[in-house]
Amino acid sequence: MNNEVSHIDGYSNLLTSISGVYTNAQAQAARAVNSYLIDTYWQIGQYIVNFEQGGKAKASYGKSLLEILSSDLSNVHGKGFSRSNLSYMRLFYLRYPICEKASHKLSWSHYVELVKIDDDLERSFYEQQSILENWSIPELRRQKKASLFLRLAASKDKEGVLKLARQGQLIQNPADLLREPYVLEFLKIPEPYHTSENNLESLIIENLQHFLLELGKGFAFVGRQYRVTLGNRHHYVDLVFYHRILKCFVLIDLKKEEAGYSDVGQMNMYLGYFENEENTEDDNPPIGIVMARQKDELQIKYAMHNINSQLYVSKYQLYLPNENELRKEIERIYSQHEDNEQGNE
Repeated sequence: MNNEVSHIDGYSNLLTSISGVYTNAQAQAARAVNSYLIDTYWQIGQYIVNFEQGGKAKASYGKSLLEILSSDLSNVHGKGFSRSNLSYMRLFYLRYPICEKASHKLSWSHYVELVKIDDDLERSFYEQQSILENWSIPELRRQKKASLFLRLAASKDKEGVLKLARQGQLIQNPADLLREPYVLEFLKIPEPYHTSENNLESLIIENLQHFLLELGKGFAFVGRQYRVTLGNRHHYVDLVFYHRILKCFVLIDLKKEEAGYSDVGQMNMYLGYFENEENTEDDNPPIGIVMARQKDELQIKYAMHNINSQLYVSKYQLYLPNENELRKEIERIYSQHEDNEQGNE
């Protein structure tokens, strides 16, 4: 009988329509529950902070207020009121004193990670970036650990840092793709970090999802060792991607040590080939990135003299960056900006 019904004209459309409306209702319900939780946890945090600020938590039980609350609320409502969770609710209110500033596009688990960040600018960046790139909780944790905000901010001026914090990293032109340095700690290459270029490339392919996260939003993998044939000679681009937002190919060549002038020339040749042989009518000019452990800034500068291609040389690290050094660099940017403003007065 079921098999007979499935062959009735229009049945498949009926099945698709019902499945679609049900799936959409599930998604809407999940969003509604999440919005309710965000608002509720913010209000609980507000109650706790107001109680403390009213001086009522300064009695002998003051230090153990959250423990007492956790025990009593758990007895009444069950799970969800651990001491640590109440602590995050309290911190959530302190970090976001106006409830509307907390986006309902993120889950409570996202905010648990975000409220751990002391710096307002840094926290705002990770919040915006989580929304822009639809980061999962593990992805958010990984980017925090890899100091993404500090790496991006260290290459900008004060206004650039503030814009980055307000909007996240917006991809509007080729230069917006770059990160300095790229961090490839997920490859788990042990000290002293000796590896061949072939092995480095293979490890990246094995960890492609992590590498795409490090590259940023909009990248789609095309292939590895992409063959370029010129004058009966074969050349191979290590990694080829397509960027959905900028609508162009992105070519990456990996260097295990220092990038030199020959690497710049080789990448420029690849870019010329792709623009003339691989691009379709709707594609923008390709972007080339030479990724190396080190680079001689002066040599690269002269190697790229009069090159009009969108070609960049950027460093990568096989370990996490020094967070304190990055923070010092951002502080230097701010102090330099203040000195310039005072000098102009």
